[in-house]
Amino acid sequence: MAIMLYSASMSLDGFITGPGGDMSWLTPHIAPNPLVDDLIPRIGALIVGNRTFGGDDPHRGTDRAGKPFGGGWDGPQYVVTHHPRPHGDGITFVPDVETAVREAKAAAGDGYVNILGADVARQCLALGELDEILAITVPVLLGDGTRLFAATGTPPVQLELLRVTHTERAINTWMRIIT
Repeated sequence: MAIMLYSASMSLDGFITGPGGDMSWLTPHIAPNPLVDDLIPRIGALIVGNRTFGGDDPHRGTDRAGKPFGGGWDGPQYVVTHHPRPHGDGITFVPDVETAVREAKAAAGDGYVNILGADVARQCLALGELDEILAITVPVLLGDGTRLFAATGTPPVQLELLRVTHTERAINTWMRIIT
């Protein structure tokens, strides 16, 4: 059965994008990360928020732009949007998170369903459909932007620390949701 994983790089102050969805802040921090390199081949499908899908890219201006994990991964993607449209190339637009979860889990088999996008991750958490979180903290303070999780007025969510590793440019914190 697929494992639902939200993975994101974030600033030390908890932002995954800068103001206006800017991702250029991440470009100088992109570097080899053995934990991520090990994860990528185990991903069976992606669920992507519409803003993430059509948003800024830290690989902008390179041949890696617009490709999941900078071109390091290829497979089925389920993009959550209120305006589904045909696309092709392994990309399926779906009207809601529930549909994305169902289809991505079926496509992923025993692999990971990797979630890209803060709002989609928040919705998966609220539905009880989020199993693990991989937060990759990089040494920068953004001060504003999109938070890793921005739900207010919700009860605390208990997490179990599974693994902490680091590279020269990041600290990887992998956690499991305790239900």
